[in-house]
Amino acid sequence: MQKRALGNSGLEVSAMGLGCMGMSQSYGPNPGSRQEMISLLRSAVERGVTFFDTAEVYGPFVNEELVGEALGPVRDQVVIATKFGFRFDAEGRQTGLTSRPEQVRQAADASLQRLNVDVIDLYYQHRVNPEMPIEDVAGAVKELIAQGKVKHFGMSEAAAQTIRRAHAVQPVTAVQSEYSLWWRRPEEEVLAACEELGIGFVPYSPLGKGFLTGTISTSTNFDAGNDIRSTIPRFEREALQHNQAMVDLLTGIASRKGATPGQVALAWLLAQKPWIVPIPGTTKVHRMEENIGAAELELSADELSEMSTAAAQIQVQGGRYTEAAERMTNL
Repeated sequence: MQKRALGNSGLEVSAMGLGCMGMSQSYGPNPGSRQEMISLLRSAVERGVTFFDTAEVYGPFVNEELVGEALGPVRDQVVIATKFGFRFDAEGRQTGLTSRPEQVRQAADASLQRLNVDVIDLYYQHRVNPEMPIEDVAGAVKELIAQGKVKHFGMSEAAAQTIRRAHAVQPVTAVQSEYSLWWRRPEEEVLAACEELGIGFVPYSPLGKGFLTGTISTSTNFDAGNDIRSTIPRFEREALQHNQAMVDLLTGIASRKGATPGQVALAWLLAQKPWIVPIPGTTKVHRMEENIGAAELELSADELSEMSTAAAQIQVQGGRYTEAAERMTNL
């Protein structure tokens, strides 16, 4: 697979990464056995994927253990990103945000142990904690880098000004935020800041939590106990019906290109900037292969213009998160 550099940091990864969260939570009942997920992760490496994304909060904790076990035999071939920034109670339940320097250090040591690695390749602050000066957070990661426990610093769902402040203390290698044809807020300020500062950008949910693949309709049922989409306004039946126009746009382009709607959505992202690396998640090998195929799909300037113009005229209905979750973004 083609490689891409995340900004000016010198960190090079596959053009398409793999988000691992769904292997442990959020998108329905247990997706498969642990061994099946390990096999999928190793299959991704065999097909050229070198960039894998996890976090302490996924599970919580068990996703890091899964990724660590799966990628241990190929550790020298891959880049593993994980995240800190959530607070947990004694039972391991997530109870809010925290990025105190001592917590950042403790979280890093715990992630190193769960991943069974000597160093974390890319360490993101998962969500900005407005109660903790970002300069202190960046300083804590700077110390971890000096100690050899972390290689690169990242931020997730941070506002442009916060990124600038952090970058002045410890250069930020990558910013990870949601970005796709149906969620384009990073275009307002964040992408420009990344370009100016030489920071890579990593879109999560690049397929709109599955919607942009064309496999979700108003008849799709989301398990209220296991699927995060059951709580998201954008996935309510009325919104799904309205938002189908976005899938229709992708389907039209895909039929002309001999591709799938999901591949077109990913190819559109890759075409925006050479330092953008999407991390679509999946629990199925054939979907992983489909996503990888998007890296070889070329969209012409006319096609890109057509897509952007048409998408801008579609008023997507429904929030991408609950109000509480949205309040933790763009800080």
